[in-house]
Amino acid sequence: MQITDVRIRKVEKEGKLKAVVSITIDDELVVHDIKVIDGEKGLFIAMPSRKASDGEYRDIAHPINSGTREQLQNLILERYHEELADEA
Repeated sequence: MQITDVRIRKVEKEGKLKAVVSITIDDELVVHDIKVIDGEKGLFIAMPSRKASDGEYRDIAHPINSGTREQLQNLILERYHEELADEA
């Protein structure tokens, strides 16, 4: 699996949500609404989710294993930091 495109839309308002990201996988599949969140231990990504009837949020799309999740998070956060540096 190759992430062939990463598009970052920064969020300007105050709060924990810093950006919303879309990724393209192998130039064939797009996943929208991945969130970059500033948490207690630093930045992390949250996969797209929806609220279930029980009030809990469930991921719509997500990596199957922790290695893939880490690879995806590292790439997205790297691109996010590059965007911030380009603005400075």
